[in-house]
This record gives sequence, C-alpha cells and structure tokens, in this order.
Amino acid sequence: MGKPTGFMEFKRINEGYTPVKQRLKNYQEFVAHLSDTQASKQGARCMDCGIPFCTSGCPVNNIIPDWNDLVYHGNWKQALDVLHSTNNFPEITGRICPAPCEAACTLNINDDAVGIKSIEHAIIDKGGENGWVVPQPAAKKTGKKVAVIGSGPAGLAAAQQLARAGHSVTVFEKNDRIGGLLRYGIPDFKLDKRLIDWRMAQLQAEGVKFQTGTFIGDKAPGQGVANDAKKTIKPKELLKKFDAAILAGGSEQPRDLQVPGRELKGVHFALEFLIPQNKDVAGDGRNPINAKGKHVVVIGGGDTGSDCVGTSNRHGAASITQIEVMPRPPEMENRPLTWPNWPLRLRTSSSHDEGCTRDWAIATKEFSGKNGKLTGLKAVRVEFKDGKLVEIPGSEFEIKADLVFLAMGFTNPLQQVLDAFGVDKDARGNARAGTEGTGCYQTSVKKVFAAGDMRRGQSLVVWAIREGRQAARAVDEYLMGSSVLPR
Repeated sequence: MGKPTGFMEFKRINEGYTPVKQRLKNYQEFVAHLSDTQASKQGARCMDCGIPFCTSGCPVNNIIPDWNDLVYHGNWKQALDVLHSTNNFPEITGRICPAPCEAACTLNINDDAVGIKSIEHAIIDKGGENGWVVPQPAAKKTGKKVAVIGSGPAGLAAAQQLARAGHSVTVFEKNDRIGGLLRYGIPDFKLDKRLIDWRMAQLQAEGVKFQTGTFIGDKAPGQGVANDAKKTIKPKELLKKFDAAILAGGSEQPRDLQVPGRELKGVHFALEFLIPQNKDVAGDGRNPINAKGKHVVVIGGGDTGSDCVGTSNRHGAASITQIEVMPRPPEMENRPLTWPNWPLRLRTSSSHDEGCTRDWAIATKEFSGKNGKLTGLKAVRVEFKDGKLVEIPGSEFEIKADLVFLAMGFTNPLQQVLDAFGVDKDARGNARAGTEGTGCYQTSVKKVFAAGDMRRGQSLVVWAIREGRQAARAVDEYLMGSSVLPR
C-alpha cells in the first residue's frame, strides 16, 4: 500500500477527451492517458484491500493492487511486467474494456472507484513509448504444430502463449487483415488499429504465422457476416497437418429483426456499416453506406449501437436516434445491493455525448418506405407485466429514418465452422467444452479445442483473452503432458 491515506487525500481523475467539435473531424483516438503525476495519485488511492475484489472482478485476474503501488512509486517497467503477467494485450483492454474491476473496487462502495483502467492505459502506453514491449521467443521448439482459427483477442492470446511455449503456431483468418472484431468491429476512434499491427509484429517475431483470407469450414458464412476469404480449407485437411487446433472465432451471427419492411433499402446490420468504415479508414475501399445528411435510427442500446452512433456523427448525419426495447436503467446503481458485481445502470458513452437522442422501452413493429427505400419505422412503447414485455395500448408512434442499423447483439458463433468440425454444441449454439480440470477447453472432437466467443458466446474482449490463455495451457498440457504456462 503506497500511501495509507491516499484514498482520503486524492479524488478520482478521469482521462481527458479531445473536444467534440475537433474529434468529429476524423477517426483518430481522442482519449489522452494520464500523466505520470496523475497516474501516481490514482495509484495512491488503492487501499491494497485484504481481499482484492478488483482482481476477482477482472476476468484475467489482473494483479491490480501490485501495479497500482508500483505506479505510485514510479516503478513503471516493473508495473508493466506485472500487468503483462496476466494480460497479453493491455493496450486493448486499457482502451475498450468496460472495467468490471472498477465496479468491484472496495472504494466503489461509498466513493468513486480507483481509476484502474486509466492506470492500465498509462502503463502500457509508457511501455510502448520506452521500447519495453519486446518479443519473447521460445528458447526451444517442441516440434508440435497448432492451428488457431480466428484472429480476435482469444485467438491472438492463445497463439502468443503457445508460441512462447515453443510450439509452431499458425493463425487462420477469413478476412483480409488480422484482428477479428478488434480490427473490424470496433471503430478506429475507440481503438487505433496501429496497436494491433504493433502487437502482430511482436507475435511474428515470436514465431507466430498468419494466414488471412482463409476460411476453415465447408460452407461460407451466411448473411450479415463479413467474409473476405479467397481460400477454403476443410477441417479434415487442417487436422492432418496440425497436432491440435483451437476454435477461437467471434460470435458474429447478428440478431435480426424480422418485421414487415425488413427488406427495404436502408435497413442494415450494424457490422454492415462498421466493417466497411474501418476498411475505409484503412484505405481498403470506400464505405458503401453514407449517413451524411440522413436521419439515422440505431436499434439496440449496447456498445455496437454506440459505435454506430459515433460513426454516424462523423459522417455528418442529420439526426441520430438510438432506441432500446428494455426499460431505461437507473442513473446510479444501488451499490450496497450490487457491489462487487457488475451493476445495471445507465451508461453514457463518448459517442452519445457527441449527439444522439436516446429512448427506451420501445419495440419496432414495422419499417415503412416508398419505392423500396426506407422512410421511417413504426414503433410502440412496452412495459413489463407479469415478467413479460407487453405493448402499451395507444402508444404507437413513428420515427423518421433514412437508415436503420440493427445493433441488437449476436446470437452465436458461426455454425458453419462448428458443424464442419463436427463438435458438440450447447443449447445456445456454442461449442461445448468445460473450463476446469483435465481436458478443459477440449471439444468432443479429438485435437480440437474452443475458447472465447466460440465457447461462451458473445462476451467481452477481456473474457476472450482469459479463455485464449487458458486454452493455450490446456493445449500445451495435451501435447506435452504438462505445462509451465500460467492459467
């Protein structure tokens, strides 16, 4: 505990944002990490609790009190080592993780939580600036070959851990660049893609091979799923060449809204808008969907919906309305009731601050249009009765819309991949595999493991990193009989 009275002396300091008018002119990151002095004061607020609920609240179990103390004392390089001991990609989580660790912070019971995420952001940025993030190639090769299907956070974490254990690892990605939904699902203004390229260079120096534009399966993905693959490899062929394989793709199948008018021009899945925009920013072709001067409606109140709002603002939309079928959450959670768990409360993102009308407890009944083009949507207000959402009589209304983005989450990982491998699935369409004991992360098919969204369904990046790391250890044990990789 660096400063016993720090939590009483210092208030939480939030990271700085570029002003709205300025940041809307481009797709660059606009969050500035804390200065050394600010980060030190935030580290001083940590109470070094006897039971670090922040660590248990973090899916990768970051050793948060330790690096808080090290930052307070100015030991940045050691803090980076502690951070990397549990998290392969803090440059990602320090930017886009919703920080369940902060919800679990003991100080959060009756005060503002320690700015854990902002300290993490500052640590990894300082590590990058000072050249402390270097390749760690294995001293000895095992001669074993592992295929990783999917290059999102689960796949990349697994690949890095396995390469450091001495295995030859090849990552297969169906799209034309590495990164999965990190690359294409998250806008550049939230996550600069140069960070992915920077980390890729480290992985390549550690021996990881990347093969893009390659789909592993029998049938191509269905509607709403991006697929740039120019080559298809059947699982049977793949498993002949590799000693083990990890299914680590994202939960990419979007939830649809089958109401009258769904076929109208102007109704799109969210990723049909976000993926081309990221490609546009990367110089890989223009986004065919342009929101400039248009009335945009986003259906779905989560992060993907927020990303559609931020991107539409940068296009110069005439208006943006975001609607959600669930009731409006409370402004502040009941902390004594919810702590240390993740609370249900109203969350306002930086994209909302840039301009957006938000509304809740709304169900879409129909998309209306003229000459095949969307002009609006018909909706009705809903409420909970006897545990069910029911329509409120007489509450029907219309919203003007030239573009509608469906951002209602994702139902499951690609069934075309799971079916091609022939693995058993759970009731939600995910690969069936346990996470504890002998044989953890193994599917019903010999040599085939599953991690991240492919195993648990749509989830957070930090959960994907955790599962990728743990699956890597399970594969190492399977191939070598034991493992020194951390779990």
